[in-house]
Amino acid sequence: MSSPSRIVVLVSGNGSNLQAIIDYFENRSHVAQVVGVISNVPDVFALERAKVSNIPSVCLNHKDYDNRETYDIALKNKIDEYAPDLLVLAGFMRILTEDFVRAFEGKMLNIHPSLLPKYKGLNTHQKAIDAGDKEHGASVHFVTPELDGGPVIIQSKVPVFIEDNASVLAQRVQQQERNVYPLVVDWFCNERLVMINNKAVLDGNELPQSGYAAD
Repeated sequence: MSSPSRIVVLVSGNGSNLQAIIDYFENRSHVAQVVGVISNVPDVFALERAKVSNIPSVCLNHKDYDNRETYDIALKNKIDEYAPDLLVLAGFMRILTEDFVRAFEGKMLNIHPSLLPKYKGLNTHQKAIDAGDKEHGASVHFVTPELDGGPVIIQSKVPVFIEDNASVLAQRVQQQERNVYPLVVDWFCNERLVMINNKAVLDGNELPQSGYAAD
């Protein structure tokens, strides 16, 4: 029997998706375990979540580094100490350098609060409201050097109501994020999910541009 996959999670804030992954694998520790949590911001609640779950955690404050390149080198070195099989970005609010991404390509996942390729970057909920969209959601994708441009694995859609503001819509999307992100991590750790030629492949089948369960 193979040993459990080792997951390192990068965070910058509250850590609700981190918590969802911790909870999901609590009874599936034979499949995967979160072995490290790294934040680029001190004293965020995500670090407290790691502490409560007895998961090693550290803050590598990006403000302590002169530029993005030196930070990413230090970050990679810290990650390598945990010897992860998978790197999960869970609200990690940093644009990563190409060298960093290449080092973990095919082994790094992110969740983005929009139905990609719509609304890359920030303020996605307000953008969806301003555009008059009838639906919005979240996308889990492999990370590539193109910002929020890696192949989509799964999307989860929510309705947008006329009375919604960005905060209300964000809460609706975050609820879906907590459902789908652990599932995708599970697929990867069970060797069902891989990235081949910049495409997401699940159970040997190349996924469409909008990912699995596009409906």
